[in-house]
Amino acid sequence: MTLVDIREADGHLAEWVKKVVLGEEVVLSEGSKPLVKLVPIIPRKRVRQPGSAKEDILFISPNFDDPLEAFRDYMP
Repeated sequence: MTLVDIREADGHLAEWVKKVVLGEEVVLSEGSKPLVKLVPIIPRKRVRQPGSAKEDILFISPNFDDPLEAFRDYMP
């Protein structure tokens, strides 16, 4: 963790941001009192919505679950 006085950070913000993006923790302080912690923005994964593709599936064959002909030799 890097502790940076807020008066020093003003002129070197790009440097501290680069360190944060690379994984280092940077805390801005006033004297020895921590004020804020710089953290990277991590893109959130899209939330899956059950049933969101139901309009895309138009037809399911009646034999959809039947074993494939190529795998008949492996069936009991």
